[in-house]
Amino acid sequence: MQATICNHTYEEYLENVKAFHGHAAPGMVIGGFMVDLAQKNLPRDGLFDAICETRACLPDSIQLLTPCTIGNGWLKILDFGRFALTLYDKFNGQGVRVFVNQKKLKDWPEVNAWFFKLKSKQEQPLELLMDEIRRAGNSYCDFEAVQVAPGFLQNGRRKGFTVCASCNEAYPADHGPLCRACQGRSPYVRRDGEGPKPGFALRPLRSVPAEQAGGLHALHDMTEIIAGEKKGPAFQAGQRIEGGDLCRLQKMGRARVYVREANDQDGNWVHEDEAALAFARAMAGPGTVAARKAREGKAEVLAGADGLFVSDAGRLEAFNLAPGVLCACRNGFSVVKKGDKLAGARALPIYLHQGAFDQAMEILEEAPLFLVREMKKARVGILVTGTEVFRGLVQDRFAPIIRKKVEHYGCVVDSVHIVPDDRDRIRRAARAMKEAGAELLVTTAGLSVDPDDVTRQGLEDAGVTDLLYGAPILPGNMTLLARMEKTRVVGVPACALFHGRTSFDILLPRLLADVPITRQDLSAMGEGGLCLECPTCSFPQCSFGK
Repeated sequence: MQATICNHTYEEYLENVKAFHGHAAPGMVIGGFMVDLAQKNLPRDGLFDAICETRACLPDSIQLLTPCTIGNGWLKILDFGRFALTLYDKFNGQGVRVFVNQKKLKDWPEVNAWFFKLKSKQEQPLELLMDEIRRAGNSYCDFEAVQVAPGFLQNGRRKGFTVCASCNEAYPADHGPLCRACQGRSPYVRRDGEGPKPGFALRPLRSVPAEQAGGLHALHDMTEIIAGEKKGPAFQAGQRIEGGDLCRLQKMGRARVYVREANDQDGNWVHEDEAALAFARAMAGPGTVAARKAREGKAEVLAGADGLFVSDAGRLEAFNLAPGVLCACRNGFSVVKKGDKLAGARALPIYLHQGAFDQAMEILEEAPLFLVREMKKARVGILVTGTEVFRGLVQDRFAPIIRKKVEHYGCVVDSVHIVPDDRDRIRRAARAMKEAGAELLVTTAGLSVDPDDVTRQGLEDAGVTDLLYGAPILPGNMTLLARMEKTRVVGVPACALFHGRTSFDILLPRLLADVPITRQDLSAMGEGGLCLECPTCSFPQCSFGK
């Protein structure tokens, strides 16, 4: 029986493959049989999109045999490296996934050798391979009904374009303040080799011999460094240089000095101090203040109040990708006091080109980079679960630990309830504390996967929402986070009885500052989420939670 592929004879399809792909690629021919199998198991009416789980050959089979292409957005390539495809209804997500069953491949030795790269191209006879592919058809393929997740049912149409401040080309506005190429993802290298970032131009400046600088004014801060003793500006921008300063300049290695009088004002350039101050003021959000003066081309952002420091890491990265400017800040979600140093911004050259300055400022226009959120002195309810504690067989040690940690931040413990491992008792106690006005409900123990650990189920019965269970933090993997209307809920696993610092210490400040915590936020905590259990604990001045 002659093989057919989607209403084409095998020979017709092979010619189409050669025209579309450039040659009769085995992967495209196999892909044709896979598309054919998927279509035969789909309803005839309906509009279908496609997912391809490899970028090699198979996407071309889909584009050749269906209306789904990369260009129209109906074909999504998820490069899992699996030779599989799915055709699915673009509205309800119901579809068919076709994949290669590696066990069935063993009946076709040449296809198996090609699929697993057991032979080099020179070793594998192409005619024999293609003959096996033709004879096998879809016999080594399986299919299954699938439901595509809602997030993949949208084509993600572009929401609008803007012009990149770095390269001046149009790009999708939702990619960020710079196009992705100027964010460091460009595949191209500069033809003139290594060098400054594009736009990082240096203004030609004139200097005078140090012995002729008397009576003139310094163009910039001149830093003096004495190893192990001090570092700071020995001469500040605008300072008049006196005749007696010659010896000090020479000891600093300043044989020539850049002075204001030798360099005319030029509107195309921004002085480093002026630029740094402008950056710091644009970066400073609620709860922060920018320094009034820049030093050595740097300007600081300080905490204007006690609270939790929050940074916009994505836009900070975009700013640091802009030419000629830099900013460093402390770790996000650090607890800070009024007056603490949060960040420092600077311009690298003494004069920053106006274009580079404007580009950096455009990145900061959307919103401030830094803010300090007030940490609420919350009313706290502590719910201790455990039949052995409820019966008095074991003394409760949980409540004192939690009380000490929350009172450190000025919180007040309104009530402590001790209940047995009983879902209904846990439900009633949680509801009672919430209705009594608890703004933060801390539950303890009963959070493992043991059958008699029912704290999580009791909280679900009490009506918690947005429940997240498990965090990549050690100690504290079994952490629970949720809400009960306006009450934040956190479940602290039993490891807090033994370890001085756990996930609770990392999450508590964010809860008090009412910072949303998503599954993605938790997943990012894996790096730095391992407590090293040092003999002398220095938390939070350590890597835990950073």
